[in-house]
Amino acid sequence: MKKNMTRRTFLKNSLAASGLTIAAYVTPLGIQLVNAATKTGAMDGFKPSAFYQITPDNLIKVMVPNSEMGQGVKTALPMIIADELEADWDQLEIIQAPAAEEFKNPILHNQLTVASASVRGFYWPLRKAGAAGRAVLIDAAAREWKVPASHCQAIKGTVVNLKSGAGFTYGELSLNAAKLPVPQDPVLKKPSEFRYMGKAMPRVDIPEKVSGKAVFGLDVDLPDLHYAVLSRPPAYGAKHLSFNADAAMAIKGVKKVVPTPRGIAVVAETLDAAEKGRHALDTKWDKGSHPGMDTASIESSFIKDLEKPGANVITRGNVKTAFNAASKIHEATYYIPCISHATMEPQTCTADVRADQCDIYAPTQGQTLGHMVATQISGLPPEKVYLHTTLLGCGLGRRARPDQIVEATIASKVSGKPVKVVYSREEDIKTDYFRSAMAHRIKAGLDDRNQMIVWDHKVASLSLKKHMGAEVKNGIDGYCLWGLWDSPKSPAKANMTYTFPNFSIHLVLSDLPIPVAPFRSVQNAVNAFATESFMDEMAHMAGKDPLNFRLENLTGHMRASRVLESVALNSNWGNPLPDGWGRGIAQHSSFGTNIAQVAEVSVDKKTGIIQVHRVDVAVDCGPVVNPDPLEAQIQGAVVLGVSTALFEEVQFADGGVASGNFDDYRIATMSESPDVNVHIVKSNEDIGGIGEPGIMPLAPAVANAVFNATGGRLRRMPFTPERVLAAIKAASV
Repeated sequence: MKKNMTRRTFLKNSLAASGLTIAAYVTPLGIQLVNAATKTGAMDGFKPSAFYQITPDNLIKVMVPNSEMGQGVKTALPMIIADELEADWDQLEIIQAPAAEEFKNPILHNQLTVASASVRGFYWPLRKAGAAGRAVLIDAAAREWKVPASHCQAIKGTVVNLKSGAGFTYGELSLNAAKLPVPQDPVLKKPSEFRYMGKAMPRVDIPEKVSGKAVFGLDVDLPDLHYAVLSRPPAYGAKHLSFNADAAMAIKGVKKVVPTPRGIAVVAETLDAAEKGRHALDTKWDKGSHPGMDTASIESSFIKDLEKPGANVITRGNVKTAFNAASKIHEATYYIPCISHATMEPQTCTADVRADQCDIYAPTQGQTLGHMVATQISGLPPEKVYLHTTLLGCGLGRRARPDQIVEATIASKVSGKPVKVVYSREEDIKTDYFRSAMAHRIKAGLDDRNQMIVWDHKVASLSLKKHMGAEVKNGIDGYCLWGLWDSPKSPAKANMTYTFPNFSIHLVLSDLPIPVAPFRSVQNAVNAFATESFMDEMAHMAGKDPLNFRLENLTGHMRASRVLESVALNSNWGNPLPDGWGRGIAQHSSFGTNIAQVAEVSVDKKTGIIQVHRVDVAVDCGPVVNPDPLEAQIQGAVVLGVSTALFEEVQFADGGVASGNFDDYRIATMSESPDVNVHIVKSNEDIGGIGEPGIMPLAPAVANAVFNATGGRLRRMPFTPERVLAAIKAASV
């Protein structure tokens, strides 16, 4: 299976009419379909979002624009085309698309694998493109036989004459089909006619991963490859006072010492020589911008931010009047610390900058931005810069940032050699763009019938937009608020599902220097912890079952209600458990998907240790393309949710990151992973994403289960034994 194809090669072959090439692109007027082989001249103005090509030798070459990081996208997207095209799966040759305008996600307007947007972004364009190809091939066969198209049927890679029984393979028809116009509104299959979609298909990336042939970023090898490691500042804002370049260059194999925006790179013939050169640099740094910043001061700063007015994000009804009229009022504060992406494969990139061409080999989620920065640094025209996307050893949003591409491109350009930048695990954690810490203060009121009438919510967070280079208007960063509030045109579809007559949200953006970026779910999981924990608290104040209380406040949100009812049914909700055991329930909606979870836990009341035994999940994501990876994604997200809820927290000291490896940055082990039971709710709603929603309800479900087991409320993550014991003690007072 080919790994990459350059844009130039693909378009050249397409325009040479080497077969039927169908492209789909999204315009303000809808999806436009093009037979690329019929286009004349250059590709000016032709910016399709998806390609496939049928060649005379009966191959179907499918271009996958998105990064494969274990979510199964290199299988799911071709499944959509193959199904509507009525292709034989064995005909497919699946190709990783290059970085190019043609492959931008229709939802994100960027070639970017984030926001659970891969399948939901390309679902309709690919369905239409596949169906159009099927129609064109049938038309070509009908013309050859001189019969009406209604006398022909596409069946698994062939077009059959229903009268005579004769047949043509798609390859035999491809050249003639390439001359025909493409229907703009082809007839799509009914779900009952799907050959592949909705059925379990083996992931195409698995065999090479199992055999060891798969190429990840760390596996890239080029002739005369050099290596670079960086001496990095130990604190935020720290600048180097001195470094000994001569001592580094004296190490055998060291070739260059190269300053970069995030440290000083040592380029050498071997990784060992580069490491020795970094040590010999003996870089001295100043104390940075916040030398007294540590874990405790960060938490204190966020809690103090909640006392500030903040930006008014949304106000509905009259919050002040509603509180005056409320019979019962409750308030709670929640704090969630920074956590690290800590991907299985540490950050890496290989760059090969030459006088006339630049090649970047990167496990990246962000091809558009990566290509842009490599173009700027190399100084070459964009068409001379090629970004080759390798497999990713986990992404979680971290690999959408281009810093390793920047460092490798600078090092290669200055040294004149192909250079691989390699992060150690310690560097990977210490230089991470973390999931932002957040503080939430929620205040709500019930009327005399114990109905929720008012909800006031203040959030303190670092700004994700600031560190992504985007503009923050009026103090509102929507990325921080997903799951609470979302702008109308956002790809996240992440407004709060509950409906309260009086409702307000305010946001305070922290000025701490900690770099942050999206982490699986962006901030949805953090916001879900606060809202779903507080909903549980309000349910108990109202004297109502937490499930029923949620359903009462989901008026008009049928999908959210449906997943709650489904997960309650499948988890034995309401049935008794032994002493020290509890169940907790939570739900969330984002990325076009509704999900609910019930966690079943036990708590050792002497040690405070939580064991999550079982998590039941109900998910409504609309149409399902490939159910096995869908279930696997949810299972993995639940385990990640357990890890972030119970263990993970970045420690800070002396103005920088104190955590460095898995000995002091704790993650969940296999023995701490629960049984996960996934129920996919059949749905006719529009397709939603699945990579991120699974983590969102987990932490509040566990916290609510701990309350049911012990009576103690957990409002600070992670749920360490010390915090559990403190919560139990507070509840007994």
